[in-house]
Amino acid sequence: MHVQPLTMVTAVTTWTPDAVSLVLAIALGAGYLWALRRVPGWPLARSAAFFGVGLGSMLLVSVTFVGAYDDVLFWVRAVQVIVLLMITPFGLAMGAPLTLLREACENKAKLDRVLNGKVAHLLTYPPIGSVILLATPWLLYFTGWYEAILRNGGLDALSRLALVVIGFVYFYGRLQIDPMPRKYPHLIAVAITFVEVVFDAGLGLVLWLGPLVVAAAYYTALGRTWGPSLRMDQIIGAGVLWIGGDLAGLPFLAALFRRMISDDAKDAAKVDQQLDEAEEVQAEEEPTRLWWETNPELSERFRRS
Repeated sequence: MHVQPLTMVTAVTTWTPDAVSLVLAIALGAGYLWALRRVPGWPLARSAAFFGVGLGSMLLVSVTFVGAYDDVLFWVRAVQVIVLLMITPFGLAMGAPLTLLREACENKAKLDRVLNGKVAHLLTYPPIGSVILLATPWLLYFTGWYEAILRNGGLDALSRLALVVIGFVYFYGRLQIDPMPRKYPHLIAVAITFVEVVFDAGLGLVLWLGPLVVAAAYYTALGRTWGPSLRMDQIIGAGVLWIGGDLAGLPFLAALFRRMISDDAKDAAKVDQQLDEAEEVQAEEEPTRLWWETNPELSERFRRS
């Protein structure tokens, strides 16, 4: 337990070993690298998103001061929750790991059966992923779950892993980069995203203006004599969850609009190709005509005669 005041200096110099995050990062990174060696020409941007944004952000909030003070300050834990639920999974999903795995695997049929199974159908249905993602922070803060993870290190580690998994399932189904049982129009994802903003704001407002101080007994027992009061600490955390959640969603929206533009361009090119093929077929089927038959005046004269 760190009781040293959190300052600019301690924020930079404080590090904490987090075995679960380190093992997970090494396992995922090693698996991705193994697949990269078997799939030449894989886009560098995908790898950068997976390692830099995905695994990098997860380690950033696990082994730095965020991981050291996540059980001391409410707002620090709020930063960790937003990153693990929104930023880390987004980076992992942008890395298209399932597509890479499929390209690297010899037995693609087995993976395809999993990705087209009933569970995948259910989890990738747009409202399902959104409900799970939106319900998670509400359940975290307004049940005994939050205080339990503060008191139990094992449950804390499992909960952080659960946040990453929930977020990945959400972005996997919304970005539609990896193979899916069924594709949905990106406009549906955009519309749902704007609805989700309301629920994010609601969570922040309730934590900010509501009378409940989450895990008050735990934080009081810490005896912390520095930093914000319990109430102010929660207000700051509410702002992090509200504003931070909206800011974390901006790259997701940008990726959605980019995919919409890309898909529209591909559809337009496909339509143009089909029209060109149709014109070629029509030209081949049309009988050869003499030059004077294409002249309106001459063709009319010969027709009369």
